[in-house]
Amino acid sequence: MAAFGHVNIVAHDWRALAAFYESVFGCEPVGAERDISSDWVARTTGVAGAHIRGRHLRLPGHGPDGPTLEIFSYEHPTPQSHPSADRLGFTHIAFRVDDVPATLERLLEAGGQHLGEVVHADVAGESHLEVVYARDPEGNIVELQRWS
Repeated sequence: MAAFGHVNIVAHDWRALAAFYESVFGCEPVGAERDISSDWVARTTGVAGAHIRGRHLRLPGHGPDGPTLEIFSYEHPTPQSHPSADRLGFTHIAFRVDDVPATLERLLEAGGQHLGEVVHADVAGESHLEVVYARDPEGNIVELQRWS
């Protein structure tokens, strides 16, 4: 048996990125802030001398025991290419929202960036999708979607 637990984002500034997800999407801090640097962290991550700071945020819409978004900062992060929608591996996090344009506006006001444009599409003749891709303040891709 398995159950989804969390997704992790490594940020330059975990506090600023956490504040973004709290203000735009209503994520809520859960548990204690983390400040860990021990042998078990280095062994688990495969990062010698790993020192991690950060916190978990409860994702909206799943109740008090729902999954979390873990936002961490490493003391010495490895640089990464700018995420694109067609890059191999994990590419984005998606949020179902009530109002795509209004949420996009909040995202932009909170320091996010445009990536694509708001699109309306009928999917398999069954549902109508309003969707857009954007970026959080650190360049990670965020999908905003509303199904009707």
